[in-house]
Amino acid sequence: MAENEEKEEKKIIIDEDWKKEAQKEKEILAAQEQAEKKQAEEKQPPQQERERGPLPKGDFAALVSMLVTQTFFSLGLLGVEGQEPRKPDLELARYNIDMLETLQAKTKGNLTPEEEKALESMLHQVRMGFVKVSG
Repeated sequence: MAENEEKEEKKIIIDEDWKKEAQKEKEILAAQEQAEKKQAEEKQPPQQERERGPLPKGDFAALVSMLVTQTFFSLGLLGVEGQEPRKPDLELARYNIDMLETLQAKTKGNLTPEEEKALESMLHQVRMGFVKVSG
């Protein structure tokens, strides 16, 4: 019988307060992590600005460059890093080339010699790219 009394005395007593303390610590750590994350976000520029960098000056050369880039992209000659190469969209490429030709016709006589030369050169490049991809 003495053995039974010893076993009863050795019962494990579970302190229910440890659960509350653990939960409190967990909440404190979560709050600290949130505060650190918010602080880090405030120090960094928005995601969009980090990816693209500063925008170039909005001028005639930038407009032509944008149309040329879209043309090369639609031809599949330019791609997005980390993505599989795209299948050429000749209809869209032809549309962008037509836009460049329209821009050239509508600005004739109103461009500096450098702008005229740049536009003609870029048009030549996208036309050759179109011929290469479509041929």
